[in-house]
Amino acid sequence: MPTGPTDSTPGQDRWQLHSIYPGLASEAFLGDLAELDRKLAELREILERHEYRALQSDATSRNLFCQELPGILTGINALRDLYEQLEHYCYAVYSTATTGEEALRTLNAVTKRSVPLAEITVRFRQGLSQVSSRDLTSAARESPLIEGALLFLQEERDLATHQMSLTEESLAAELARPGADAWSRLQETIASSLRVPWEGEQELTMVEIRNLASDADRGLRRRAWKAECDAWRSMELPLSYALNGVKGASSALDQRRGWQDTLERSLHQNRLSRKSLESLVTAMRAALPLFRRYLRAKAAFLGIERLSFYDLAAPVGTPPQRISLPGALDQISQIFASFDPALGDFVLELRDKHWIDAETRSGKVGGAYCMDFPLARESRILINFDGSWDSLSTLAHELGHAWHSHVLKDLPSSERRYPMILAETASLFCEHLVFEASRSQGTPGQQLFILDQFLQSATQIIVDILSRFEFESALIARRAEGELSPGTLNELMLTAQRRTYGEALNSRELHPYMWAVKSHYYRADLAFYNYPYAFGQLFALALFRQNHQHPRSFPDRYRDLLGETGRCSAAAIASRVGADLETVSFWEGPLQEIQGLVCIFEDLLPGAPSLQSPGV
Repeated sequence: MPTGPTDSTPGQDRWQLHSIYPGLASEAFLGDLAELDRKLAELREILERHEYRALQSDATSRNLFCQELPGILTGINALRDLYEQLEHYCYAVYSTATTGEEALRTLNAVTKRSVPLAEITVRFRQGLSQVSSRDLTSAARESPLIEGALLFLQEERDLATHQMSLTEESLAAELARPGADAWSRLQETIASSLRVPWEGEQELTMVEIRNLASDADRGLRRRAWKAECDAWRSMELPLSYALNGVKGASSALDQRRGWQDTLERSLHQNRLSRKSLESLVTAMRAALPLFRRYLRAKAAFLGIERLSFYDLAAPVGTPPQRISLPGALDQISQIFASFDPALGDFVLELRDKHWIDAETRSGKVGGAYCMDFPLARESRILINFDGSWDSLSTLAHELGHAWHSHVLKDLPSSERRYPMILAETASLFCEHLVFEASRSQGTPGQQLFILDQFLQSATQIIVDILSRFEFESALIARRAEGELSPGTLNELMLTAQRRTYGEALNSRELHPYMWAVKSHYYRADLAFYNYPYAFGQLFALALFRQNHQHPRSFPDRYRDLLGETGRCSAAAIASRVGADLETVSFWEGPLQEIQGLVCIFEDLLPGAPSLQSPGV
């Protein structure tokens, strides 16, 4: 593998990274790595000095920490920006060529610094724990930096009660690299390099075989589903060990750190109250009959008694013509510009600077992601783009993430750390912009197709996400009792799918290996990486309603909301648009919007009977 990524040129659907670093062995990269070591040592020395003062029971030590807090926070921000820049660059190179040895070796070298970084974080939190709320508020009045970072500092101080001793936290960080993090990379490597036998001697990547789920030929979809499940079955043992390793490690650490349960940690990370999540889940469960109604209507149109898992993405209507990446970016830019001209221009900037890697190829991870580079103040988007409507929608989703980062790029790290629920709100809002602009265009068949694509996505985000939430809840509970076999993991997944999809899907043809497919389960640092999508979908729809009501003023308000996501809780952001996240009725509002679209879908289906039932 070369020492750096190949620069993109016009006509290539690959990103360029040279504006971040020329390569993994470049002077700029190695110089920043050395600078990271210097900053780690410098900040450690400062925090150790404060620790020594505190041990002397010096009454002035707390005041001194508070007085020096702006300087310490500036150092923390600089350190985190530099670490993220280096780590994200290594991962960007690695994720497009997971079999490359140099990228993995360099990524390991960078993440090795996470151990001293974790030690600094522990010391920083210990210092903050000595500062009273009154003193912190007083410091905020004197320092704009502290004022902007007040929520971050309060959270870090709270986390001091959820951390082990310095020695234990240091050991945990060191063991994570060959432990949970390595298990996570194993899943990524297997998923990105696994070849699936197909139709004789041909082999497809997992991304290619999963893309066949949207083929119009039901027989082909079923064969692809079976081939996919067989491929995952061939890797079920190492993947089950990986999942057991990740969940076992994270659960043990959650217990040691004094969390009530893993969900409590997730809620803290998302700045969300348990009551808000309970209200969201209650509304999702109450809406299951609505989505089953949509699935029954789709089955009736396809001429089958009930859908199987491989029918969920079956096309209805006439797909729009496949589009090139430049064409997709032009189309999305025009749609975004009709909402906010600056957002439309931003898309063109990403296109012109080649910040998107869209080509599907062996060794590249599946799915899509957006990653920011804080020192360069740039983002990169990885997507496996095939020109379909689904790819267009996914591209809009990732561009929403990039725009979110762009709005925040000039703020310090302590004011940019927004929770996943608000990250997914930003991305799904942009995705919905494209849907709303496209649903009335084209032929009636194309309009039906686009509407079905939205309802497919909504079903994924409400019904399937609920199944993932229930699966992960059961997984964590069972993992506390011991390791789970592949067969047990399959049964837990099937149980969750039966509970959410209900009679709308053929219970004999579900997807037992979704635990192997979704990399989210293999993140030790982000448990329950599922409900944020449901939150984001419904909150984005609520925001979109406000856009309809106030089309002139809302784009600026929306940009202001994004700018506050690193400084406010979810409840505070919601309150700015008059929303109460802890009430079930708030979540029912966006779900009623989806119900209206299901009614339109039923009316558009040629010859499909009304499948409404009382109360649905």
